[in-house]
Amino acid sequence: MATLDGSIANTALPTIARELHATPAESIWVVNGFQLAVTVSLLSFASLGDSRGISFVYRIGIIIFTIGSLLCALAHNLSFLIGARVLQGIGGAALMAIGPALYREIFPQKDLGKALGLSAVIVATGAAAGPTVGGTLLHFTTWPWLFAINVPLGIFDIFFSRSLPSTRGTHARLDLPSIVLSAVGFGAIIYGIDGFARHEDLWIIASEVVIGLIAGVLFVQRSRRLADAAPLIAIDLFANPTFSLASITSTATYVAQGLAYVSLPYFFQTALGKSPFESGLLLSSWPLAVVVVAPIAGRLSDRYPAGVLSTIGLAILALGLGLYATLPAHPSTVEILFHGMICGIGFGFFQSPNNRELVGSAPRNKTGSAAGILACARLTGQTVGAAAVAIVFGAVTATVTAGSTHAAAIVLAATPIALWAACSSATLATIASASRLLIKRPQHKIAGAR
Repeated sequence: MATLDGSIANTALPTIARELHATPAESIWVVNGFQLAVTVSLLSFASLGDSRGISFVYRIGIIIFTIGSLLCALAHNLSFLIGARVLQGIGGAALMAIGPALYREIFPQKDLGKALGLSAVIVATGAAAGPTVGGTLLHFTTWPWLFAINVPLGIFDIFFSRSLPSTRGTHARLDLPSIVLSAVGFGAIIYGIDGFARHEDLWIIASEVVIGLIAGVLFVQRSRRLADAAPLIAIDLFANPTFSLASITSTATYVAQGLAYVSLPYFFQTALGKSPFESGLLLSSWPLAVVVVAPIAGRLSDRYPAGVLSTIGLAILALGLGLYATLPAHPSTVEILFHGMICGIGFGFFQSPNNRELVGSAPRNKTGSAAGILACARLTGQTVGAAAVAIVFGAVTATVTAGSTHAAAIVLAATPIALWAACSSATLATIASASRLLIKRPQHKIAGAR
């Protein structure tokens, strides 16, 4: 529910704006409010998981998310809806921040890869299926049902979450200055990068990013000073080269995914004239391939090094993105679906093993921090990828002659550039992933060995 709701409202924005008497620019905050709330809350909930126990944070998160969903469905004006979406995003952040850590508590170590494979399926399909699910629901009902559908599912989850394992935290006090600095840092950087999509002046974007970077530097410095006390996030995890490379690999891969997921719908709808629903179906081969491959890759990661599996997957992803970039102006449906399938196979082979290594390489008392960093890498990468599409489209717009096919001409010229950028980012991720194979880890054992 948390990953799906990040994008389920995208296709409903025109309808919401019309019915709530808002401008398109104002209605965008129905999406941005959720994403920004998730961004600024992630590390705080990850730290709360280490401090108070991850099962406790999960229960709090699902309660907040369900209440936020109900308020979204009952919203009668845009301001109320945006506020409810922010509340929903805070609950979603709690779920995303400690999800992988919770799997580590539920499953034995030898089955952690299998569990994270199932998690990868949920995250990938949820994020990709949002626009399609939203378009389908809008075809049969009204926009409040996009959020109301979460309420019975949330109540079901609240009831059955009582069966989660009892997890004890360190009971360390949360550091308020660190919470503020991390929220300002991530929030200002993400908001600033997204300024390209809002067509803000360059000096405003630069100012927002600089403020975020300053807050980020101060946050890291404070976390280092508190390393022996109770830092908001365990920065010392990055001293482990395996963890650092897994984080870099994850971020670069999600940049590639963000570039593709934003540019391809523009190509399908503007250049090929497809409806939002048809566009979602054309993109569906990617998440469907992940559904098939990720559990397999997860089970394999319990037996074989994650660096090998992830590197193979990323090479396949880069190939698929390169094929996307070479699509003709009028490709066949089979071509589009086939290239998406290749990307999905590669992404599925990357995601589960990489997540397993990132979470599994952290000490158990810092699992919450590792899970929070994993979620931040995903969200930051996707946001940077989306902003890069806005930059590419803006640059191409200035070079295309206006005319009756102006929009289609821009998209036809810009989409290959964005997809080649995605291919390049996936290639960098492949190199980072392969670098892990050079690290000597004598302690590595095949899972299940005695």
